Amino acid sequence: MTAELSTEQLTRVNAHIDGYRNVRGALLPLLHAIQDDIGYVPEEAYLPISKALALSVAEVHGVVTFYHHFRRHPAGKHILQVCRAESCQAMGSEKLEAHIKSTLGIDYHQTTQDGSITLEPVYCLGNCACSPAVMMDDEVYGRMNAEKVVELVKEARSA
Repeated sequence: MTAELSTEQLTRVNAHIDGYRNVRGALLPLLHAIQDDIGYVPEEAYLPISKALALSVAEVHGVVTFYHHFRRHPAGKHILQVCRAESCQAMGSEKLEAHIKSTLGIDYHQTTQDGSITLEPVYCLGNCACSPAVMMDDEVYGRMNAEKVVELVKEARSA
């Protein structure tokens, strides 16, 4: 199931495509630009991207699905990322992620029923000395535990 783009979103996606049409190695920067603008890379954009950059639709799809950073569906109001790198795992991130999934009632790459939080895995936040770490939107939090995550989620939902 894909979300349908509004006319405004489609116009913005096409403007990004036009801006990168003649740029060498444009696929990744173009995908970042689209996601930064509308929050995800919609499947509707694959064909126009492929035509503009002389790629197959499969190549565009392959890049979007290969990189965990890219979303294929609209995200929630807030993005909660849980670090899954070795340092965080050694400090209990697997137990923490199980608690987060249970608390939110979702798995990775899903959004809560109220649309407030999307949960995503990340493979290093660069905060190894303070493992386990999470990132809510653009803010990194270290030495996380179940109670701190519950508070973080509560704050995000009330914002």
